[in-house]
Amino acid sequence: MKKWILRLAGALALAFVLVVLLAWLTLRASLPSLDGAVTVAGVDSATTIERDAEGIVTIRAASRADAAYATGFAHGQDRFFQMDIIRRRSAGEVSALVGAMAVDLDKRFRLHRFRSRAQAALAALPANDLLILDRYAAGVNEGLASLGSKPFEYHVLGADPAPWRPEDTILVAYSMFLNLNDERADRDLKRGLAHRVLPAEMFGFMYPPGTPWDAPIMGEPRTAQPIPDPGVTSTRDVIDAAPSAAEIGKPDLAGSNNWAVAGSLTETGSALVSNDMHLGLTVPGIWYQARLVVTGDEPRDVTGVILPGTPFMIGGSNTRIAWGNTNSYGDWSDAVVLQPGAAEGTYRTIDGDQPFREIVEQIDVKGGEPVAFVVRETIWGPVHDNVDYPDGEIAVNWLAHEVRALNLNLLRLETAQSVDEALAIATTMGGPPQNFVVGDRDGSVGWTIAGQIPVREGYEPFLPADWSNGAGWSGWLEPEQYPRVVNPESGRIWTANARVADGEALRLIGDSGYDLGARARQIRDALFEQDTFTAEDMLVIQIDDRALFLGRWRELLLDELDDAAIGGDAGLAEYRELVRDWIPRAVPDSVGYRLVRTFRLEVQSRVFHALMAPARAEYGDDVELRLSNQFEAPLWALVSEQPRHLLPGRFDSWQALFVDAVRGAIRHFEQNYGPALADRTWGERNTVSIRHMLSGALPMPSGFLDIPDQPLAGDVDLPRAQGRRFGASQRFSVAPGDEANGIMHIPAGQSGHPLSEFYRKGHEDWATGSPSPFLPGETQHKLLLTPAE
Repeated sequence: MKKWILRLAGALALAFVLVVLLAWLTLRASLPSLDGAVTVAGVDSATTIERDAEGIVTIRAASRADAAYATGFAHGQDRFFQMDIIRRRSAGEVSALVGAMAVDLDKRFRLHRFRSRAQAALAALPANDLLILDRYAAGVNEGLASLGSKPFEYHVLGADPAPWRPEDTILVAYSMFLNLNDERADRDLKRGLAHRVLPAEMFGFMYPPGTPWDAPIMGEPRTAQPIPDPGVTSTRDVIDAAPSAAEIGKPDLAGSNNWAVAGSLTETGSALVSNDMHLGLTVPGIWYQARLVVTGDEPRDVTGVILPGTPFMIGGSNTRIAWGNTNSYGDWSDAVVLQPGAAEGTYRTIDGDQPFREIVEQIDVKGGEPVAFVVRETIWGPVHDNVDYPDGEIAVNWLAHEVRALNLNLLRLETAQSVDEALAIATTMGGPPQNFVVGDRDGSVGWTIAGQIPVREGYEPFLPADWSNGAGWSGWLEPEQYPRVVNPESGRIWTANARVADGEALRLIGDSGYDLGARARQIRDALFEQDTFTAEDMLVIQIDDRALFLGRWRELLLDELDDAAIGGDAGLAEYRELVRDWIPRAVPDSVGYRLVRTFRLEVQSRVFHALMAPARAEYGDDVELRLSNQFEAPLWALVSEQPRHLLPGRFDSWQALFVDAVRGAIRHFEQNYGPALADRTWGERNTVSIRHMLSGALPMPSGFLDIPDQPLAGDVDLPRAQGRRFGASQRFSVAPGDEANGIMHIPAGQSGHPLSEFYRKGHEDWATGSPSPFLPGETQHKLLLTPAE
């Protein structure tokens, strides 16, 4: 009996070893070939893909079309599964790959019908641009086919990869609209709920157009709105307790920092451009670092970051200009309140009643039956499928739904020679509109909006509006009408998702919810602290973690938490001492930073909860309301002036509210982390977790796929924007013509294959803020693509 058990155990062990070995060999087989020569049908001349020790690619080609093919080939080798998920997410087709768990996700994005819109956008492109996308798609498929086995993710999912099509690149571009725009105009709707029930003066106070923190490059900061007097409103009758803030502030803001200084402020005489784009952090990373060297009739040498699934540089340098982007947060989507027509199934327009157009979208589900999803379209856009707005149904009018919203004019930046030429190109480009900052080799700098800008007439874009009377978008801004800043007297330009413009320029761009200006102001002030800059100086600003925004909140806490307020309470006393001894930076070791931050959020929760009592009374306690990104201005006015009529009724004094906020912070820490306040470091909260999307689905330890968790410096209202799964998706600083002394950071590494030598390469420099080169290093691997006869 024992021998039989031993034999069975041995057989099982051997079978396990064989399975593991087979899995390992299969995984190894999907590694790309990095050296040698391959004959392909997609290039007209010999083309090379070179990789340095970090896996950073240099492509050398005789034409831009050949370079697009080689770019696709490298992407197909290194990033195909990532690209596949991006296109499927945009199209609402993830369920076909992973099953029923993704049906709700697919419904969310299928509302926009981006697959059909991508086909329409593709059909509108000129022949030369279509050639680039055709060649890129062919390269992707050839690169994928060159692998000895399909990418490991498809083995895990029990699926086969579908070929790449030119329209899929358009879908990838739509993914950036989804990341960077308010795709359902939900901000308008949530503001609208407040606007319907709050007195006009109170709404203006709580949703101001800006604050004293503003640091625009056009115009001045906004002064704080006056506090409404007792005749407008009072919160003394609000006695219900506010929910704990739980250390949750505003959501991670998809955005970026960028700035440029003129050649008069650099050692080289060239402008110096910096950019770090703040997005969700994943394995592999969002961007693909590359250099494209093209000879022939339209030569170029451009280095920067490419979005996998596309063949063009999003930001970088071409030796004559360098450029970067931040999300503009202009008004690119609107909530249109539909008015019922006379007949059922119709809605009113300026041209009379119109019927809804119903389109049945089929969502294919792996292992299950297809799901029919009905999209109701209007002349303004699809009907919002997940909102019950009191004034009627909502149609979503969004820039991304327009054919002209996407084009490939970004490619023209690769050969632009000056700031003026680059700005002229930017105003014709498609994509989610960005703050486009550019500098050139001659020392000039400039800013404009890159992307299409609609002309709005007859309504308040900040709120839901009825367009049946002819209001709405009436056309498009002409390139010469775009706001611009070129060579300001200071030689400095900066943007950071906050308000950039004022006056007529601001009216043209609109406001969908600018970020608070604290981050932009800290960058601006740092740029004015010295007169000469290098790339290393710019990196210091990019990783600046000084807690300037919270400084006055620390002073408020220390002033209000006096001996009388503490009254012998040991917890309150310890809280005060830890705040008094704080490290004034958002660094992992700082306890005081975290305590001040939590105190502010607890105060904010109590004040906002009281001010929004009319909304809860109207819509119910579970109503979702929008806290303005500018709420710091009214909040600080209240805690500074401490008007009694706007003090929640639970408290006899504002000091009592502050003490209660500290007690709430202590209670949160005890319930979620433990009793020792001195152990509540910022690093405990700000532990960055960068994961592969399949790591939780595999039996192997997640450490095989994921970046090890790491406490990092940074937060949302300072230049080093950093959260748990959010942060700088890249950083670079470069002077055109001096790329050899530029700096580039990419988290998570260049390759998406866990057995690749390039997996996680370069990540440590990103995490620690150590300089790493902008240009690829010495060639370690070279793959030659030769044309088939």
